[in-house]
Amino acid sequence: MSVGILTDLTKCIGCEACVWACKEINGLSQEGRAKRLSSTTWTTIERNQGVNIRRQCMHCVEPACASVCPVTALEKTKTGPVIYHEDRCIGCRYCVMACPFEIPKYEWDSVLPKVQKCIMCYEKRVSKGRQPACTEVCPTGATMFGDRDKLLDLARHRMEKHPDRYVDHIYGFQEAGGTSVLYLSDVPFEKLGFKAARTDVAYPKLTWRVLSQIPNVVSVGGVLMVGIWWIINRREKLEKVRNGEMTEEEAFGEERSDNKET
Repeated sequence: MSVGILTDLTKCIGCEACVWACKEINGLSQEGRAKRLSSTTWTTIERNQGVNIRRQCMHCVEPACASVCPVTALEKTKTGPVIYHEDRCIGCRYCVMACPFEIPKYEWDSVLPKVQKCIMCYEKRVSKGRQPACTEVCPTGATMFGDRDKLLDLARHRMEKHPDRYVDHIYGFQEAGGTSVLYLSDVPFEKLGFKAARTDVAYPKLTWRVLSQIPNVVSVGGVLMVGIWWIINRREKLEKVRNGEMTEEEAFGEERSDNKET
């Protein structure tokens, strides 16, 4: 089963319960009103054309962010959420540039910067059979969690039952090859500032068509990034060994085994 989130913009009252639930469970700053997505705000409510619009990571079916990451710091899970491995990230920001929805944000003002975005409460909730904090606290059912296919059926049912209430389009069904976050609206999505990323082709395929035209940049850059990651990772392990947090066998056992085999 691949899970997803359906947000019906006609039901959103703009209470921002989802915004603050996200901040609380992820330990994000709660200072000031969250006006837009940032490294400390992973979901927000924007107001446009009199509509309350919930913004968050779209969790693409085939995410461009994960496809361009040279160290697999971003990963598409089998159940749907696109998660982030902080310990692998080398700060190249390829994911920030590749995302068709401009979602990942970089911590420019941090000493040890990370890429930040919604991970659909994967580790704390979804992987344990629970729904994300944002959907659980929604008082009107404007944002719902469940099986993506069933959410699509529900969206189609609502459009068929109330054709005068909704525009004839489920945003996220085909956008960027399909996303795990879906939307219904009574106002055309282009008027609400949604990215015009409607295509039957997943963005990783489009991304690599472009990158394949510059093989030297990709190969040299990729090797360089992996090399930097390896050096940083080795230094961190050495520091843990010096501090007694790890033994040499724990830190370099696998590496030594690989060397023996070769």
